[in-house]
Amino acid sequence: MLLKKQTVWLLTMLSLVVVLSVYYITTPEQKSNELAAVKQEEKADQKETKTDTKTDTEAKDGDTIISQVAGDEEFEALRLKLQDERSELKEQLNAVVATTNLPADERSEAVDQMKKLNEIAQKEEMLETLIKAMNYEDALVRADGSTVKIIVKSNKESSKSEANAIIQMVKKEIGETNYVAVEFQPTK
Repeated sequence: MLLKKQTVWLLTMLSLVVVLSVYYITTPEQKSNELAAVKQEEKADQKETKTDTKTDTEAKDGDTIISQVAGDEEFEALRLKLQDERSELKEQLNAVVATTNLPADERSEAVDQMKKLNEIAQKEEMLETLIKAMNYEDALVRADGSTVKIIVKSNKESSKSEANAIIQMVKKEIGETNYVAVEFQPTK
């Protein structure tokens, strides 16, 4: 049975639509970079209003107001910076994957690196959630290769046993770590 050119073309297009649909459905949802720009503008506006209100309050009462917003902004700024660095690296890896003149093994290696970046980001988010569940206000986890740096915001006194518990949890979740550093920041 010989197929006509139109039938072959139709079947090719249908299979392409199916493959693209499956790819679209199975890929994780990407966060918009515009949202980050809007958040940064809002934070800049908040900083301006915060300094204005602080000086007004000091002039009226003579007391100073201590706010947790500054620490939260630092954590969010670090998170955004890390996310931006990773998104740039993913774009570079996507460019490598899209290049057709490279050997298949190099493109495969780029895909593997992208998967590893996604896994690291997911593990960091999970560890932050687990640390917050240990009655800490906030946590920032940064994993770079075999090192993991953790900054924990806490309103209670930190101890070596608490840091050790966090280190053990990190080593259980991320197996290939050689160096884990935990830093406690008191809330203001």
